[in-house]
Amino acid sequence: MPSALILGFDPHAVPGMDGDAMRVVLDKELARFGEHAVDASMTLIAPDESAQSMVVAALYERDWDVVVIGGGIRKPEPLLTFFEQVVNLVRQHAPGAAIAFNTSIDDSVEAATRWL
Repeated sequence: MPSALILGFDPHAVPGMDGDAMRVVLDKELARFGEHAVDASMTLIAPDESAQSMVVAALYERDWDVVVIGGGIRKPEPLLTFFEQVVNLVRQHAPGAAIAFNTSIDDSVEAATRWL
């Protein structure tokens, strides 16, 4: 069974976001991977000094076939350096994994399956 790791921001760490409601949406999207016969895991990070160690730990959990980097990490221009750090962590610590990008919270499955 192919595997996918989804990296995104912890909605409880984003000011002004309803973290509980967003977590329901994230969990629903994670469950959709099973419908596509993809073994998936999600790691939610805060945009702070803890992110690097959390990303590296998730990347070492197994040999991932694809890593999906969420739009919350990728899209805000002020987070460009953070986004670059995440991409380079994936490249360094999971060199065999494809890298995919979703366009919204509810198309991570489609982003991953483009590379599986």
